Amino acid sequence: MWIARCLAALVAVVVAAAPVLAQDYPAKPIRVIVPTAPGGMADILARYFAQKFGEKTNQPIIVENKTGAGGVIAADYVAKAAPDGYTLYVGFHATNAILPTLDPKLPYNAAKDFAPILHIANLPNVLVVNSKVEAKSVKELVELARAKPGALSYASQGIGSSGHIAGEQFRLLTRTDIVHVPYKGAAPALQDLIAGRVAMMFDIVPFALQHIRDGSVRGLAVAAPQRVPVLPDIPTMAEAGYPGVQGGAWFALFAPAGTPPAVIDLLNKAGREAFTAPDVRDKLEPRGVVLVLGSPAELGAWIATDTERWAKVIREAGIKLE
Repeated sequence: MWIARCLAALVAVVVAAAPVLAQDYPAKPIRVIVPTAPGGMADILARYFAQKFGEKTNQPIIVENKTGAGGVIAADYVAKAAPDGYTLYVGFHATNAILPTLDPKLPYNAAKDFAPILHIANLPNVLVVNSKVEAKSVKELVELARAKPGALSYASQGIGSSGHIAGEQFRLLTRTDIVHVPYKGAAPALQDLIAGRVAMMFDIVPFALQHIRDGSVRGLAVAAPQRVPVLPDIPTMAEAGYPGVQGGAWFALFAPAGTPPAVIDLLNKAGREAFTAPDVRDKLEPRGVVLVLGSPAELGAWIATDTERWAKVIREAGIKLE
């Protein structure tokens, strides 16, 4: 009986403390760790969140760029931070869905070391070809690749990038022999695509958008469940006959595992408010950014699905970091 009363009292204290914690938070500045350089999409999203949340709380929200090792340095820093809600992380597909399979020496456990807060945005891949490539559709591209095994090459942003894995996913599902040409980033890959040195690539919509519009590349399909509003005339890969080709970049807000649920819920609400603000949407959506938002549980489920999708491609294609 005595033990039961103690347990009941402990539960009551914990339950009572949760709303108090949420009410008191934040009581000091918050740092938002970004794994990429200033000016990139992760940085832009972090600064919109920091601005809106800071205006609401009257606490400084400090965006800190910790670059290096493809985002691993930043992710590991947050994974080992105190779970008190004062160190947050704008994670993305590489650090939280691709590298867990690709890098066996990763210093953190992506599935266990982070508490999901908010799925901020998706940047879907779009399959683009050089304007002189004969194919005007995915069907014609597949027919061309099958007619000329090994003759078509696809560019990527680098080994293990979303464009690389999407290209291998396409190659496997279409049973075509296309050659991977890795670059050091999206810009040189896109430049060589426009120049005709490679035939095709999967690039995120914000990077490819202007080139599709000016005709320097031709968009064949988007690797997303629905058409992208800024490219309404380009079908989805499912409409083109290959529903299994999905993916692109995504960005989400995380905290270290063990952060109190009340704080996670407060940050989720703050994030949804920040990214539904008209002035923020008006800056992001015309660039091809698809705002997702949703609950922490939905983000967790998304990451699990995305991780398994890329793990399957990485295993089947034999992709390894060099």
